[in-house]
This record gives sequence, structure tokens and C-alpha cells, in this order.
Amino acid sequence: MNPRARRTLRLLASIAACMATALPGPGARAAEGAQNRAPAASVTRQQAQRVAHPERAPLMAAARAGARIVAVGDFGTVLLSDDDGASWRQATEVPTRVTLTGVQFLDAGHGWAVAHGGIVLATEDGGEHWRIAHRAGAGTSFFAVRFADAMHGLAVGAFGAAIATEDGGRTWREVAIGQGEFSDRHLYQIFADADGTTWITAESGVVYRSTDWRTFVPVSLPYRGSIWGGMALPDGAILVWGMGGHVLRSRDAGASWREIASGTENPLTTGLLLGKRLVLAGLGGAVLTSDDLGASFRAEIRPDRLSYTAAVEAAGAPLLTSLSGIAGTRH
Repeated sequence: MNPRARRTLRLLASIAACMATALPGPGARAAEGAQNRAPAASVTRQQAQRVAHPERAPLMAAARAGARIVAVGDFGTVLLSDDDGASWRQATEVPTRVTLTGVQFLDAGHGWAVAHGGIVLATEDGGEHWRIAHRAGAGTSFFAVRFADAMHGLAVGAFGAAIATEDGGRTWREVAIGQGEFSDRHLYQIFADADGTTWITAESGVVYRSTDWRTFVPVSLPYRGSIWGGMALPDGAILVWGMGGHVLRSRDAGASWREIASGTENPLTTGLLLGKRLVLAGLGGAVLTSDDLGASFRAEIRPDRLSYTAAVEAAGAPLLTSLSGIAGTRH
């Protein structure tokens, strides 16, 4: 088996393990049945499946759109809440049934989502209606999207897939993330620090940084596994997290890293900063909290044992999404 095939199997195994820890709700089962009945060639031209309990659908990412919360996930599901997560409804128009993996809003109206199948979606009305803005190809899987402003955006995904726009999403160009042995790593999340440097987390103990979205420099970590997320902290530090409960912190723009004891070996998928409190969450019900900006953590395993995928602020507390739907807030 060639190296690329082995890495594909590892990626699929990670996704399968993530899915195996979730208990899909009725919404997920209804969507799955409809998907299985749909002709494969027409999936990306269909509207997202309507389900009876959308709040139980498998969700992959979430973001704030002004006062609204928008969550996205399997089978083209887009959920909207205008009351801090107390109630949810599906978006009116989503022109695909592929899995939506990342979402970002620049303001209350303008947002972007990315998906398997190389699809980039755009909305101008807070996620109520979406349109396909770009198709990179059926063999492409995007995992994250980030716009620095209304014109400049970047989407990244599996095997180093990356595209950028400088005209508000009207046109996109391919971007090379890394060179040589660093050229085709799976790319998981994009974030920026206070200096405007863009960071991309990746597999095999690597993150990438760029000051111009054209040249990305690989930064090797002391941990060699996949890094699923990261953020810039108010004190200037960079925090990243991923498989095996690994959390690493850098105070010198990635020149050196310190492993932070997380108290768990569960994979960590998402993070949220609320004032001075930092919350990380992951698979198997893992929730970590820090009151010193990630210098130390307290870990717990929540009884629901859900596979958490995203965290957003709701009424001053973290609202978690999972592969079993909305998981509720955690104070």
C-alpha cells in the first residue's frame, strides 16, 4: 500500500472513530435514509434534507452571525437559532446534501461554509439562504474556511487542498500549503493572531503560518500527531490541540512549544474563549476548562459522552454541538 493510501485510511479511521462514539438521533436517521435513496450524481444539486428534529442532526461546525447562531453538518444541514440556542430551525435554502464541515461569518449577514465535494457556499442573509459559490471538484474535501475581510478568503482541507480568493469569492485560485514533504498534509483549521499572521493546523505534528496568504511556512511541533484546532490568546500566546488530548502552547510565535497537561487522552476538536475562561471540548464527552489562558486545565468527562465538534457563545456560556446534534450550554 502506498503512503497516500495509508494516510487516506488513517483519515477515514479517525472519522469513523469519531462517528462511532455518537448515537445519531431521529433527525440523522431520517436524513441518512433520504440520502441513501438519492442518485449519487444528483446529490450536490439537491436541497438539504428536511428533518423532523434538526437539533439532533450530526453537526460539524458552528459560528455566530450577529445575534444568530448558525450550525452546519451532515447532509447539508444548516441550523439557525435566534434565541441563544433555546430553539432551532433549518435554513430555508441549502443547495446540497454533502457534509458541511466549516462555517464563518464576517457580520450578521455575510457568511461562508465549506464541504466535502469541494463545495464552497455563501450567504448574504445570516444563513437563511445559501448559494454554491465554488466547486473545487468531487475529489476535494474542505474542512475549514476563513475570510480576513470581505474580499480575502481561504479554504483548506484534505491532502493539502487549499484555495484562496481576493475578490469576495467571485474567483478562487489554488494555494500551495508547504513544499516537498510538507505539501500534502491534511489541513484542519484556520485562525489568525493579533499581528495578522494566519495559522493552519494540520496532521503529523505540523502547523503552518503565513503573513500574506501566499507563502506558508511549516512549523514542527514536539507532538507528531494530528492537530485539529487552535487559537491566538489575548496574551499573545498560540494554543493548539488535537489527538490524544494533546495541548501545546507557544509564547514566541511558534519558535518553541510547551506541552500542557490536559488531563485526558480523548481527542480534542474545538475551543472557545469567554473572557478569561478558555474551554476545550472533544470526543467521548471531554470538556476542559482553564482560567489562566491555557497555562493549565481542569478536565472532566461529561455523562453524555458525546462527540463534541464546535463551541460558540450563547448567553455568556459555551454552547456545544456534537455528532448527535445540539449538546446544550456548559457553564
